[in-house]
Amino acid sequence: MPLAQLRRQNLLDLLRRHGGLSTQELAHRLGVSPATVRRDLALLARLGLLHRDHGGAYLPETEPPYALKVRQNPRVKEAIARRALAEVAEGSTLILDSGTTTLALARLLAGRRVRVVALDVPIAQALAQGETEVWLPGGRVRNGFYSLVGPWAEEALGGVRADVFFLGADAFDADGVTNHTFEEAAVKRKAMAVSRRTVLLADRSKWGRKAPAFVTPLGAIDLVITDLEDPTLRSLAKVEVVHESL
Repeated sequence: MPLAQLRRQNLLDLLRRHGGLSTQELAHRLGVSPATVRRDLALLARLGLLHRDHGGAYLPETEPPYALKVRQNPRVKEAIARRALAEVAEGSTLILDSGTTTLALARLLAGRRVRVVALDVPIAQALAQGETEVWLPGGRVRNGFYSLVGPWAEEALGGVRADVFFLGADAFDADGVTNHTFEEAAVKRKAMAVSRRTVLLADRSKWGRKAPAFVTPLGAIDLVITDLEDPTLRSLAKVEVVHESL
């Protein structure tokens, strides 16, 4: 097998074992330069064998690791979170979905006089300041991703009546919002059911993709806050488009 082909096979094997890695980590493990890895990633992405994201890659059937997610598009996520603040009234009850865009919102909300049900551990930690009242619904913590899933989480949410659910997404397209895990998708649907309004927070990198677990059609969402300007999306949902924070 030619050396370049063997290297690319080893690269794919690394992604299968680890779920997703940064360009620098791939270069270190393969013993080549980051420029060589970037060329290999570009070729493999064109062949549909992996997804590229800022600073790394992961396989289509896998969820990118949390450490990679949190580094992706931070300024866009902050801009989305700042626009989302306009949907929050003082003293209201909110549910914040798991995810790094909702984590950006949690950091802006911290200390405000609101009550928040947090669906992952880092969001609860970020919120627990000042006058902010934070509740965790319980359930199993997904190792490496920190979201709360399972029947305990769903049962606890059944006793909540929220003003707004800020929904995150692994992927969304004209067919709706999808997620990498069926357990998380079930928790999201329960949170939607107990909330007066649902607001999707998702950047353009999630658009046009599909994950295995269906969450909701776009028509069931009250507002989408994104940096994506797309006529198809506008025809399916109410959309607020933001621009990257400077």
